[in-house]
Amino acid sequence: MTDTPGSQDTKTTGSDPGTAIPVVIVTGMSGAGRSTALKALEDLGYEAVDNLPLSLLSSLLTPGTGGGRPLAIGVDARTRDFGAAPFLEELDGLIRMEAFRVRLLFLDCDSEVLQRRFSETRRRHPVTPDRRVTDGIAHERSLLAPLRDRADEVIDTTDMAIGELKRLLDSNYALERAPGLAVFVTSFAYRHGLPHEADLVFDVRFLQNPHYVDALRPQSGLDRAVGEFIEKDPDLEGYFRHLTQLLEPLLPRFDAEGKSYLTIAVGCTGGKHRSVYTAERLGAWLREKGERVSVNHRDLKQDGAVK
Repeated sequence: MTDTPGSQDTKTTGSDPGTAIPVVIVTGMSGAGRSTALKALEDLGYEAVDNLPLSLLSSLLTPGTGGGRPLAIGVDARTRDFGAAPFLEELDGLIRMEAFRVRLLFLDCDSEVLQRRFSETRRRHPVTPDRRVTDGIAHERSLLAPLRDRADEVIDTTDMAIGELKRLLDSNYALERAPGLAVFVTSFAYRHGLPHEADLVFDVRFLQNPHYVDALRPQSGLDRAVGEFIEKDPDLEGYFRHLTQLLEPLLPRFDAEGKSYLTIAVGCTGGKHRSVYTAERLGAWLREKGERVSVNHRDLKQDGAVK
């Protein structure tokens, strides 16, 4: 996940952010989770409008016509009369409207993962339905590149489960957001690659591996027996102490600079035992410190993947 430089601070006018109506324009690659994001924002209290023609954007946001309710507007390359230049012109006009606080959210995903998602659902690519999916992905990426560059926030859903995307949106777009930094801890398997959204990554592959104990192999780091096995490793306590000593001064610094969320990834070979145990333990430590924290295990397949 990436915060794009030059976000809302450089774009808004002098309107009072406490009275301006929040508007989130959601765009991004087909298959990257735009529909999931719109539904999640709707659950947060936004009125969701999808595939609105660009020519109607300004009229929808004319003061007095929206009923004062926060809006989440879906726009993609299939939108009628879509073009990057006209869209950005419309966006600049909306940003100048003092009655609204407009943010542009872009959902992205690795091209190979997008191709697999289309293959699994047997769908044609909506931008080029008469050509190969790979051609459609490449064409759409080219069309949307200027929007990605202008986005206030880019979320990469390549390795993200639906539940994690919803938690991120809740942290960053909740209408009554709790103050301070939200911390997301995720375990992962190195064999499946690093989480794209990770801000900090910690490697626990040096710990003794429960995978090689027959009775523990089918269990996970959520199980007591696995935790007890890992805790017998003489290097665990020293490592965990250094990990928390590193994080302790960093968390208030991230908070002070206005960062709304921090993603910490903990990895082992298979993403099932050592990383899961350590992620859970780190989450517990963070809660004891009073941090807002949620823990996810990417490769335990506890949620469905973002589509």
